Amino acid sequence: MTTPLPSARPEEVGLSQAGLDRLAAALNERIVSGHLPGAVALVARHGKVAWFNSFGLLDPGSGAAMTKDAIFRVYSMTKPIVSVAVMMLWEEGRLLLSDPIGKYIPAFNQTKVGVIEGDTWRAAEPVRPITVQDLLRHTSGLTYEFLGATPIHKAYAQARVARLKQSNTDQANELAALPLLHQPGTAWEYSRSTDVLGRLVEVVSGQTLGAFLSARILQPLGMTDTAFSVHEAQQHRIAEAFARDPENGTAVALLDVRRPAMFESGGGGLVATTMDYARFCAMLLGNGRLGNGPLGETRLLGRKTVELMTSDHLGPVMGAPDLLPPGHGFGLGFAVRTSAGMATFPGSVGNYYWSGMAGTSFWIDPVERLFAVLMIQAPVQREYYRLLFRDLVYAAVAD
Repeated sequence: MTTPLPSARPEEVGLSQAGLDRLAAALNERIVSGHLPGAVALVARHGKVAWFNSFGLLDPGSGAAMTKDAIFRVYSMTKPIVSVAVMMLWEEGRLLLSDPIGKYIPAFNQTKVGVIEGDTWRAAEPVRPITVQDLLRHTSGLTYEFLGATPIHKAYAQARVARLKQSNTDQANELAALPLLHQPGTAWEYSRSTDVLGRLVEVVSGQTLGAFLSARILQPLGMTDTAFSVHEAQQHRIAEAFARDPENGTAVALLDVRRPAMFESGGGGLVATTMDYARFCAMLLGNGRLGNGPLGETRLLGRKTVELMTSDHLGPVMGAPDLLPPGHGFGLGFAVRTSAGMATFPGSVGNYYWSGMAGTSFWIDPVERLFAVLMIQAPVQREYYRLLFRDLVYAAVAD
């Protein structure tokens, strides 16, 4: 069982109980009306958990009630954890952010840029190689096959780069053989970059990605339920989605996490509990250190490393506005707020966050000394709940 973080009443950390009650009522209303099966949500401020609740059903198929220790597929919330792993190796001097990825995965020395011509593409030489920084900030030129319908996206789909019966080595080599959608460093394109970083961790550390994460991040932080699959004894705690989304009727298929993972996706393969991910957030808000609980002080990163990771690394480079909202850039593993306005949701300059395809989300606000985690399994509705949760948490900030 995950070690809990210190707790406090909302008023003790400047949060409004009435405001948090409104958040609870909003989630409950969506559950009662049949839009959402269940949720677990946590809000912490000034190093203490002020609000931690479960709602609705763990499994709409069985009718089991949601529990605080439910295990969720966090999909792309795997990316920040793998990005931390890369930066831990960077702190050890085992790689540079300016290193070309081909130094570690030689197949990328042959990667070409795809120039789209009608319904096909031709190969062009990259102006410069993909760097480790490019992979961390999604300027590698790689993409996701489901984010477009160009000949390059179709090539990804035909190569079946998402298949589960492959190793991290297999996928990295497959990606290297496919054309880049952009010249490296010229565009922010959400992509399989972090899958490649997972393979980088393996090459540099000499361990599988799962083994490295477990030994160097998950165990030290007490994230005991975070892994690439769920042991049989804990499978009764897996949160499930509706079989069909109530908004549009589409069938919902989530990752099968009941069998051991052959492909340990650095971009989207982990499961976690809400408290597990809260411990990860607490470490980041602590500038790389988690100092509470019986585990004693645990430091994964230095303060300046966290500062580097949570700074904007894009500058004038633009990204898709549906994934990177106005007033935001991207750091090394996180979206980063650069403007107090522009976006349609509240926050502070310096906020950093990311989310997962099935609806999980988190953000960290260093100015307010606050972080929040929402865990749901409702992929079609994920954007609505990300915004609702953030709006109502900030509405509950009283002091």
